[in-house]
Order: sequence, then structure tokens, then C-alpha cells
Amino acid sequence: MSNTVTIVGAGLAGSEAALSLASRGISVRLVEMRPAHPTAVHHTGDAAELVCSNSLKSTKPDSAAGLLKAELATLGSPLIAAARRHAVAAGGALAVDRVLFSRDVTRQVEEHPLIAVERREATDILSLAAGSDAIVLASGPLTSDALSSSLMALTGRDALAFYDAAAPVVMADSIDFGKVFRQSRYEDAGAGGDYLNAPFTREEYDAFIEQLLAAERVIAKDFETRELFQACQPIEEIARAGRDAPRFGTLKPVGLTDPRTGRRPWAALQLRAEDAHGASYNLVGFQTNLTFPEQRRVFRMIPGL
Repeated sequence: MSNTVTIVGAGLAGSEAALSLASRGISVRLVEMRPAHPTAVHHTGDAAELVCSNSLKSTKPDSAAGLLKAELATLGSPLIAAARRHAVAAGGALAVDRVLFSRDVTRQVEEHPLIAVERREATDILSLAAGSDAIVLASGPLTSDALSSSLMALTGRDALAFYDAAAPVVMADSIDFGKVFRQSRYEDAGAGGDYLNAPFTREEYDAFIEQLLAAERVIAKDFETRELFQACQPIEEIARAGRDAPRFGTLKPVGLTDPRTGRRPWAALQLRAEDAHGASYNLVGFQTNLTFPEQRRVFRMIPGL
């Protein structure tokens, strides 16, 4: 068994690897370039920072994501344990207060006596491997140009594609709770649930889609100009594929009953708590490339926002 392992990247994978190895008595050198060398999407230098959704997906054991979590928990995963400590209500999913979760993992990594954290950019794989029994590259899709070049020189391969998108977060005090209702899918109306739902009438939906398609978008970053990942397409791109497409995806009303009408709405946006105190909510599956002024204008057409 290796005595010393070098890990590049303190994201989810790198932090999990570092803590798991250290708990087995293996010395770890964890190299992380943030915050000295920030990326295009991270906001902090903390370990395991979640930059898109705060959901880690399903906990149901009959799903692939749920089974994986059960297996990780059985194996003593430190990140699954941290996620459960900082979980927020999300129905059958495991969602976390991303700030508290990241701080928890950072504390564990920095305080472990067998983990030495080096805050610097890793630029050359061969030099990193010197003095280590093994090296783990967990630098993620935002690997720096220098390290990417080193990896390509060793493998003779071009860079892989990067897929990512971020959904907006709104403050709870900006939501009109007289227009939204709390319910998880397939739950009895009025029973209370982990999600807020903003219901559209047909007329409200049509007007919203009209403005969504006409709204101004930001100039895409280089890594956003390639093929779009099916599961993370911006909402405006989904609507561009067909005006009713969001109603059968992100805005599907299936399993929901508006208590004001007693009927399923024409479409519905779900909002999930972003933090443990319920002070903010994220728009579930609502990735977008609209400019901030256009987000404020168009998303305020959503009933309750």
C-alpha cells in the first residue's frame, strides 16, 4: 500500500479521497490552487464548493444516485456524513446548505494531521509525482491551462468537453407566498412539502415563454460555446426547442395540485431551499444564460416571484 499520495484538487472527489486515505493512515499532500488562482465559477477557496445546484440528487435506494449514496455511507464516506449534517429539505433528494457543507469539509481537511494542504497551482504532473507513491488528479473540468497542457502532453489526447450551468437563487422575502404553494410531487395538497411551487395558467405561461425567447443573453464564455449537456441546458434553450418543451421538463406540473383551484396547473416552477434557515431558494433546473437585468425582468413574470 502507498505511504504518501499527492492529490490535485480539493473539490468533492479530491476532498473525499484525501479524507478517506488519511483515515486509513496514509499521508496526503492536497494541492489546491484556489483562492490564489480562482476559476470562472468558484466563489471561495473552500474545499468541496458546490458551484451549480445544492442538490446531490436522489436518496431513494431504487435509483442509481440513491444506491451510490447508501454504498458510500456504508463505506464511511466523510462527505456523505457532512452532507447529512447540513441537509436542507428537498423531498427525496439530498440537498445541502452549500456554505456550511463546504466549510465543514474544509475544516476536516485542514485539521487532519495526515493531510498537508498546499495552496498553489499545480502545473506539471511529473514533478508532482516526485516523492509520492501515487498521484490522484481530481482537478475537475476547470483544470488550469498549465495542468491541462501537462496532462495532454502525457496522454497525447485533446481536452475533454466541459458542461456546466447555474440556476438563479432568490431571497425568500422576495417571494409572494400568497401565490406559491408548498408541496412535493404526488403529495396531498395542503399536506406541506419541501418545495415551493409557482403555478402558471396557460396565459401566464405563454406570455412568459414569449419574453424568455426574446430576452438578451450574455456572451457565452469559451467553455460554454461547445455542445450543451442534455441535463443542464439553459431554460431559454429548452424553450427554443419548442414552446411547450419546458412544460414537459423543468416546468412540468405532474404530481402537483394547486390548492387554490384544486387542479393541476398548466405549468409549475419548483423552488428548493438553498440554506438551512430558508432565507433563500434556488429555481430548480432553471439554468440560464440571460443577462442579470433580463433575469430580473423576465423571471418576475413567474407567478409569486
